[in-house]
Amino acid sequence: MMSPIDHPEHCDPIPPLLEFVNVTVIRDGKTVLDRITITVRHGEHIAILGPNGSGKSSFIRTVNRELYPVSIKTDGVIFRVRGKDVWDVFDLRSSFGVVSPDLQYAYTRHVTGREVILSGFFSSIGLFNHRVTPQMEERADSIIHLLGIGHLKGRTMDTMSSGEARRFLIGRALVHRPESLILDEPTNSLDLHALHTFRRSLRSVAQSGVGIIMATHNLHDIIPEISRVILMKEGRFILDGKKEEVLRDAHIGSLFNVPVMVREENGWYYATGY
Repeated sequence: MMSPIDHPEHCDPIPPLLEFVNVTVIRDGKTVLDRITITVRHGEHIAILGPNGSGKSSFIRTVNRELYPVSIKTDGVIFRVRGKDVWDVFDLRSSFGVVSPDLQYAYTRHVTGREVILSGFFSSIGLFNHRVTPQMEERADSIIHLLGIGHLKGRTMDTMSSGEARRFLIGRALVHRPESLILDEPTNSLDLHALHTFRRSLRSVAQSGVGIIMATHNLHDIIPEISRVILMKEGRFILDGKKEEVLRDAHIGSLFNVPVMVREENGWYYATGY
């Protein structure tokens, strides 16, 4: 077992965006999160790296209130967003925008890319009879420009590639101006060209001031703007620290149980030798 790197304390009067201490989640009789502790500050860019089945998606579903800790009354357990122990869905919308494989599957239908982004205002799949205001139209257009997807906005989701569709789901997640964008295995099924354009869009989001919380099993998903990496295995966070200290041969080899060599090129990290 690796020894965790202490994450530096911050003397910040603003409450953390997210604070979990000793959070445990049990699903179908199995412990999927085991005493998770994490503090996320406003604007932080974080990658949670781990093998399939390590609990990454369960962590995201817990942040999004799809899963709940076994108890939040036990001494020592903290489960807070923006310093609050209790919050509602509107607080979550303004705090986190989520892009997940489940959401992409739900959007495999005849809805244009621009409609997908606008539907984020209503938390719906498509617009139906919702009234779209000029302010919503303006916000959608600014997001389309930020992500560089204007040439795709009139196409329907069922005619787009996975990478094209995923960029519109990012746009949908940004409509409420969230403080952090949460992505669950964001580059699954993407070819090299789609990966390139997706990562370029994601970097634009990070550089715009929106925090990134990414769950992935791929080192090459970790964009240069991400400065903090957490390694996850068997429902636990086993290492948390600065990217350059965590992404080392021994740590990654132990995480995935394979011998690897980690190399860095211009802020990107790759694993070879396995």
